[in-house]
Amino acid sequence: MNGKIIITGATGGIGAAVTRSLAARGCELVLACRNADKADSLRRQILAEQPQARLEVRPLDLCSLASVRDFAQGFGAGTVSALFNNAGAISRNYALTADGLENTFSINYFAPFLLTQQLLPALQPDARVVNMVSLTCRFVRVDEAALCPAERDFSQLGTYARAKRALLLSSLELAGRHPQLRVNLADPGIVNSGIITMGRWFDPLADVLFRPFIKSPEQGAVPALAALGSQERNRYFVGRRVTAIPEGYRDPVLQRRLWEETERLLAIR
Repeated sequence: MNGKIIITGATGGIGAAVTRSLAARGCELVLACRNADKADSLRRQILAEQPQARLEVRPLDLCSLASVRDFAQGFGAGTVSALFNNAGAISRNYALTADGLENTFSINYFAPFLLTQQLLPALQPDARVVNMVSLTCRFVRVDEAALCPAERDFSQLGTYARAKRALLLSSLELAGRHPQLRVNLADPGIVNSGIITMGRWFDPLADVLFRPFIKSPEQGAVPALAALGSQERNRYFVGRRVTAIPEGYRDPVLQRRLWEETERLLAIR
């Protein structure tokens, strides 16, 4: 790909695995991370192994809409060949960002939505947009009211799942509104990374009984890497398989309503 590839959450388990793999292929990468020191450490590690790697660190805080807008302004027209909305988080407790958005939805849905919209002028005509979703999507439903949950409606895993379901639906709408883009979904499955640490009493027990049997970050990166290199559109990448996006997820009316409500909440004109 000729152009910059933006990877959000590049220092996480899957993000780092994707970054290392693409760097080895000679891609020009932008590591978009909240913790710039951690991202720079990863950059230096990769450069020590691959001196010719092309890596740039740029700060991005997905809990701040201002940070998202500032980040997107740093790219010229047609300079981005791919955007990988990889960063995600499962918040332990209910909290609001400075923008008044629930924290989990801000990181997993609103910020990726806004980032993609703000980067549209920078995206090349056939740029790839890969959104990281989750197998938890299949167990929840979402509507406009779910975008701004009250504290009584918050649950650690349920809110995360609804945010990812909203991201999935907005991906379908994005593909319809911008058919020139190669919009695809990547589902890594259950991966041995920090995101599955729930901050609960049972974490040590889960580490012993559960973690040894789930995917490594490198295995979890396989669908995203396949999607980033694919010529296809509107596909669901999971494991080593590529399928049509399941019909059970498609709802054109709901997709449009969620899109319009999200634009209203984010004051997008």
